[in-house]
Amino acid sequence: MSALSAGKLDLSGLIDQYQNLVFSVCYRITGSYFDAEDLTQDTFLTVCQHWNSFDGVNEKAWICRIAVNKCLDYEKRAGRKMIPTEDTVMIEMKSGDPQPEEIILADEVRRELKEACESLKEPYRTVALQYFYEEKSMGAIAEETGKNMRTLQTQIYRAKASLRKLLRKEVSGG
Repeated sequence: MSALSAGKLDLSGLIDQYQNLVFSVCYRITGSYFDAEDLTQDTFLTVCQHWNSFDGVNEKAWICRIAVNKCLDYEKRAGRKMIPTEDTVMIEMKSGDPQPEEIILADEVRRELKEACESLKEPYRTVALQYFYEEKSMGAIAEETGKNMRTLQTQIYRAKASLRKLLRKEVSGG
């Protein structure tokens, strides 16, 4: 039985009929009993305010859509107001973002790479810095320097071999 009787709103009938459904929708989205209660009330207030614009077709779907929208709006507002706690920071860090120690380690590796490239003799120093440290493509380096691609390939190959030797020596302590 619909709460729509001759175009008039029977709010108490509507609440009796859909309160549990609306509450369960709100609870599933928010995960909070108290927030779901508040959002259920907000949903029925909105239903009451917009009853005249309702076309009378499928009131259950209409009311559920209002409830879902209320919950989504609430979640957006709550997300912006949320103050990160230690728990939320740790959860966010576990989500695939680099850990602080990984960032520090990567910076250290880049610093060592730059030092190693700078220790090479020319023309390998410049090519190594551009290719390995700045991560420029061979095409970009050729365009900037005006060097032949074959020359660049040879210089990069030799710079790589020199870096490998140099970095192995550092790792082995020699």
